[in-house]
Amino acid sequence: MGLTSWFWEPHMFLMHQCFSLPFAFLFFFLAKRGHLSLTYRYLFVSVGGCVLAVVTMGIYSSLLFASTLVFILLVCSVDPSCVHAWVFGIQMLWQTFWHLLIQYREYYLHEPVSIRLFLAVSCSMLLTQRITSVSMDLQEKRVRLTLSASSKSKACVTLLPLISYIFSFTTLLGGPLCSYSRFVSSMAGISLNPPPNPLGVVFLKLMQVLLLEVVRYCLVHFLNTHDPSNSITLYGILWVLALALTLRIQYYSHWRISECLNNAAGFGFWVQAPGEPPDWSGLSDGDFWTIEASSRMSQFARRWNATTASWLRRLVYRRCNRFPLFMTFSFSLWWHGCHFGHFVGFLTWAATVKADYHIHSYLQPKPSSMWRNIYTCLSWINTQITIACIVTAIELRNTSGLRLLSLTYIGLFPLFNIILLFVIKVNTV
Repeated sequence: MGLTSWFWEPHMFLMHQCFSLPFAFLFFFLAKRGHLSLTYRYLFVSVGGCVLAVVTMGIYSSLLFASTLVFILLVCSVDPSCVHAWVFGIQMLWQTFWHLLIQYREYYLHEPVSIRLFLAVSCSMLLTQRITSVSMDLQEKRVRLTLSASSKSKACVTLLPLISYIFSFTTLLGGPLCSYSRFVSSMAGISLNPPPNPLGVVFLKLMQVLLLEVVRYCLVHFLNTHDPSNSITLYGILWVLALALTLRIQYYSHWRISECLNNAAGFGFWVQAPGEPPDWSGLSDGDFWTIEASSRMSQFARRWNATTASWLRRLVYRRCNRFPLFMTFSFSLWWHGCHFGHFVGFLTWAATVKADYHIHSYLQPKPSSMWRNIYTCLSWINTQITIACIVTAIELRNTSGLRLLSLTYIGLFPLFNIILLFVIKVNTV
């Protein structure tokens, strides 16, 4: 896949979300004015999500419908204390089947895979987040669903918010993950305590997306006009850094446009103290400047895709008694599809985060040290280079990313971090 296609194909995804913005504004206007009852609000967002799924994914939208149907059947038939294990197991097996099918068609049959299938599997990953979040809420008794078998109408009313949460058109294509209880309270609060008009903040965030895409276009042009294999080592390292930044900007654009869609529907408004300006960042996967300013690998890991990171901590990290960090990144590898580049990227990420904890506790100077600023700067450079290696390996997915890292020698940086971890452990024993 060429760099040019990497630039243009994601715009199809962004445009689908942009086309949903008028419907989000319409929903907010009708709900705020009282023209939509709570039941019709749930119907609006769920039907909108179903239509969006069919339009964008075609026949492959059945992946999402099948997962949702099985989830609803499990919620209705399995005890809440056991439902999470069933939901988690069945959904991950279903998602893994489609990941393996894509790999079989790509690597064994050498057939082109439909972009609609890629989009459906990507949305299935987001759906996994939402349904396992609900199943954990049920298991931990944070949410109670009272389903009466004697009254089908009451059962439908109870399940409607759940279906709406899963298929909401504001989060179907790109998150961010919101808890079920917060979704329900937001839907009810639009008419009771409506947020201010989101038009201004949506316009501002759209301009930020445009700026990000302009920067990305310039980086793609630079990458297309230079060959790292014929360059000196330092130039090759800069080329890989530019490539990794290009790939990360793609995520920043997606997260920002997803914020716009949620804000346009009236979601994500954060009530500030009296006298302070309103904050619409209540639903966000991360901010470019905050994430890129991270001077430590552990910081970057917590800030990158923030709602997914929180979901992984709750789903895996807090439930593992042994090797929680390794198990969390291993599950993330499974969830993303288990490509060869994923194995190298996620396991390197886990090792470098582990190294980060030990290296900084061993080397970090005292707050009064004159070298603290220099140390922070060097730590930031190390984080940027290490993340560039990880992102390149994960996003290129196959051996081409590893070949690129070896040609430019940039792959030695995360290896050095891991070796330093072992040296420190030996010295502290």
